Amino acid sequence: MKIHVNGINLYFDADGASLRPDGGTMREVPTVILLHGGPGADHSIYKPDFSALTDVAQVIYLDHRGNGRSDDGPPELWTLAQWADDLVAFCDALGIVKPIVYGASFGGMVAMAYATRHPAHAGKLVLVSTSAQATSHTDAKIAMFTRLGGAAAGELARRRFVEGDTSPELLKAWIDVAFPLYTQTPPDPDLWHRIVMKQPVRERFFGPGGEGCTLDMLHELSRIQCPTLVIGGALDPMLPVECQRDIAAAIPAHLVRYEEFANCGHGVVPDAPDDAMALLREFIAG
Repeated sequence: MKIHVNGINLYFDADGASLRPDGGTMREVPTVILLHGGPGADHSIYKPDFSALTDVAQVIYLDHRGNGRSDDGPPELWTLAQWADDLVAFCDALGIVKPIVYGASFGGMVAMAYATRHPAHAGKLVLVSTSAQATSHTDAKIAMFTRLGGAAAGELARRRFVEGDTSPELLKAWIDVAFPLYTQTPPDPDLWHRIVMKQPVRERFFGPGGEGCTLDMLHELSRIQCPTLVIGGALDPMLPVECQRDIAAAIPAHLVRYEEFANCGHGVVPDAPDDAMALLREFIAG
């Protein structure tokens, strides 16, 4: 499905009803909005795993502008601020009030921009395997890729995170060599065939001067006003667990819950689906 907001059409999909029969009434369950990683990828990374949450929530999958099946719009609006504002406009258009916003990796960056630009809008926030600072813990990234994949993986990480290489050649090598190291569980071999990949937004975000190289939201996280669950994997090479610890420490202490998974990599859910989903279900329903 597509909906027109802020001058473009955004693609979204839904799993589960918002209103559910409960005896003589219709009971409303929370709405969870999933913000995908990338940029340049799409919501399909969350399917089918996150259908498991439909027992406690309605699940909405959303492609950011410039990503997946959504319209591109002007490249100058491929920014964290615009993606955050698009989320608010999307919710307003559909009448979604106090959503639970889940963002992993790049999606977590969008979620943090949203929660700091519109602090009264969200009901709850879930930040998974993400970072509030573009240049933080670069040495830890390279060291973990090297530990998990040897010198070749470490060199790719150096080219990407130190030199800022966003070339198609690096992307191909990254998918072949580095991406399988994101998680301890082997990735679905069909995943990359399902994703509608858009290279231009990735190149703009991570290219010279792009937000992927300059963002620093850590000092803004004190503006968050809703309960926030921060999840990190101790074996995450892409956005090391140190990034999650920084985020958790910057959010008001009475609002934050931090959970670290010792034997998990990037995204946590692929490596510990039962435990991670149980935690999410508890946080959503609590």
